[in-house]
Amino acid sequence: MSVAVFTFGLNHASAPVSVRERVSLSADLLKPALAGLRAAFGGAVREAAILSTCNRTEIYCAAEAQAAETLPFWLAEHNRLDTDLLQPHLYRHDQDSAVRHAFRVASGLDSMVLGEPQILGQMKDAVRAADEAGSLGMLLHQLFQRTFSVAKEVRTQTAIGAQSVSMAAAAVRLSERVFGQLDQARVLFIGAGEMIELCATHFAARKPRSMMVANRTVERAESLAGRFGAHTMKLADLPDRLADFDVVVSCTASSLPILGLGMVERAIRQRRHKPIVMVDLAVPRDIESEVARLSDVYLYSVDDLGHVVQSGTDARRAAVVQAEAIIDTRVQGFMRWLQSREAVPVIHDLQQAAADVQAAELERARRMLARGESPEAVLEQLAHGLTQKYLHGPMAALNRSEGDERRQLLAMVPRLFPGKDARR
Repeated sequence: MSVAVFTFGLNHASAPVSVRERVSLSADLLKPALAGLRAAFGGAVREAAILSTCNRTEIYCAAEAQAAETLPFWLAEHNRLDTDLLQPHLYRHDQDSAVRHAFRVASGLDSMVLGEPQILGQMKDAVRAADEAGSLGMLLHQLFQRTFSVAKEVRTQTAIGAQSVSMAAAAVRLSERVFGQLDQARVLFIGAGEMIELCATHFAARKPRSMMVANRTVERAESLAGRFGAHTMKLADLPDRLADFDVVVSCTASSLPILGLGMVERAIRQRRHKPIVMVDLAVPRDIESEVARLSDVYLYSVDDLGHVVQSGTDARRAAVVQAEAIIDTRVQGFMRWLQSREAVPVIHDLQQAAADVQAAELERARRMLARGESPEAVLEQLAHGLTQKYLHGPMAALNRSEGDERRQLLAMVPRLFPGKDARR
């Protein structure tokens, strides 16, 4: 069966964080997931890569159409979810639509924050994981190499990212809505990854009273804290220390919440109901959603921050139009390459058939020479045999055809078998 390019998954536009977090895959789970995917479908899924971030989980694959139809069921089963819960939030793109989607994602056009640059690095990490898992073949390799090239072209030739407001900047803005100036605020960062580093950079620019980093790996926490003049603490100390902080920004890879309702309620009582801003950038979420019910807590999820940064200017909208034009052109180029690949098996079979004819005729000529026949007669017979076999297929097809089929074949003959003028 023929193999085509497919993309399916969900993102911030199709699913709330409560659904996204249930299919999110951390980096260490990508390879096992890819192995499970290929084992489940066998040869029907030839190639696959999984992109999973806080805003999306997507599967890119080269697969047979029947396999693509059942991939959503695999995603639900792999994450122990009811398919009916997941299905309404899923989208699927085939062939040129899948290629366009990949190009738009890498270029930041499909992001919650228009033009944000982190997604390109996340996609490169996903491709690297697929390559290491042995699930990346020629087709997806070519797709992603062109994807990265398109993303670079879009960012170089347009202003798509020039005015983007990052999630980190949005976290600062929301904190300032509650506290005004942050020079007296005590800020706690839970985690030490790229997003926390971006947040620390933005908060440090406001010169808060103090900053603290809590992380499972002490070395990473100390490394990040050292860059911003912050302090470190153990995650185990959170229950006793949470009340000390006015702003809490969390983004870890934990599969379970780190801050529960009970812990936050105790902290609020210790703070004598002084407000606290909590920003949860993790998917799955680090802070139990029930915390939002507390009147003195301002809890913001990654979706909430996305709404803050979605407003666009005329300049950004113009950049989108320019970026889409670049992407349309590059999609057409990839599809032409893909169509050319469809002819490869036919060309290979044609070359093999010609080689078989050549070998048979040469063997026949050798036998004639061994019997003592004249070289001139052998050469004439060799030329005659090659010519007859060369023309047998086309002549037989023409003789069997009629009507429109014959007219089409006759029109193709001069192109497949050019006359002497064309061969000069």
